[in-house]
Amino acid sequence: MKTIHKSFEEKQSLELAAGTFIISTLLFAFYIISNESPTVLIIAWPFALSAIIVNSIMLFHLTERFIHLPQQRKDIGFKILMLISNIPVTLLYYLVVMKL
Repeated sequence: MKTIHKSFEEKQSLELAAGTFIISTLLFAFYIISNESPTVLIIAWPFALSAIIVNSIMLFHLTERFIHLPQQRKDIGFKILMLISNIPVTLLYYLVVMKL
């Protein structure tokens, strides 16, 4: 019997990773351009909190898929890495905003 290799067709995780990166970068740039206006932080903090929650849910989902679909671990592992690559960028933004 011939085995057919089917790639992991889940695209929402990459869209989520790219979307949260772009929006957080735009909010950070707007904060810097606006001479550190506290109004931008009023918008940015709820977004950051919701992004953390949604990205955590997606990470849990991908981890579960990684465990149960051993044939597609390479694709799923790449998506996990893309998702968690936002952490150092967000940490850098946080440190700049808090001036640490």
